[in-house]
Amino acid sequence: MPAPNSRVSTHRRGPRLLSLRPRRRAAEPVGPHAVELAGLLHELSVRLLGADDSAAAVDRLAGFVAESVRGAVRCSVALIGEGGPLTRAGHGPAGESCDEVQYATGTGPALEAARTRALVIVPDLAADPRWPALADPARADGVRAVVAIPLDVPRAEVGAVSLYLERAGEPGPDLLLTAMALVNQSEVLLGELRRRETQSVDATVDRAVGVIIAQRGCGVREAYDVLGETAQRLGLDRRAVADRLITVAARNA
Repeated sequence: MPAPNSRVSTHRRGPRLLSLRPRRRAAEPVGPHAVELAGLLHELSVRLLGADDSAAAVDRLAGFVAESVRGAVRCSVALIGEGGPLTRAGHGPAGESCDEVQYATGTGPALEAARTRALVIVPDLAADPRWPALADPARADGVRAVVAIPLDVPRAEVGAVSLYLERAGEPGPDLLLTAMALVNQSEVLLGELRRRETQSVDATVDRAVGVIIAQRGCGVREAYDVLGETAQRLGLDRRAVADRLITVAARNA
């Protein structure tokens, strides 16, 4: 008989059983951390917009991407203007010979990316049948793979940013996402620099035309023709001739 006023347990408490159901693991993040990527994009903007001109900005772009993308041993940038010369820049200890072969033969991953406006990935340069001329330079330089990302500067130029890698194989998502984000940002920044340069050139040419009108007493159209003919005769662009004319006029004023 149980003692009066004592509580009688209706069930026996046994040991706690551990759940055999496996815990769900948090999904691994794909690509670079958002804060890290935001910092890279900010630093890229500061560097490119602080350049003296677009050519210096292209050089800075190559250096920054080479430093920022893990696994890359070299970054090359090429821009082809409409009717203008090829703008090139490269940073990194290896891969320059591959660049030289591409531009000498007119074919390669960078030029393919520029022409097709599509991402080009070469997991093994020494064995890729599309560009056999790059096999020997790649072996000599110690580069195994390349990623070429199209670079499209609005209303100005097309080209590509090439990343040479020291390991063969498909590049991982971290590398691709970082590189593509930097290239996309650089398109906007280079476009802004080109816009500023165009405005500056237009303003200088307009001032030089005003000097010609004052000196010759001619009309606006004739003054533009004189400036253009002088530039062609001297083998210079109109901006260079306009700068010289304004300098001489200021000196004689």
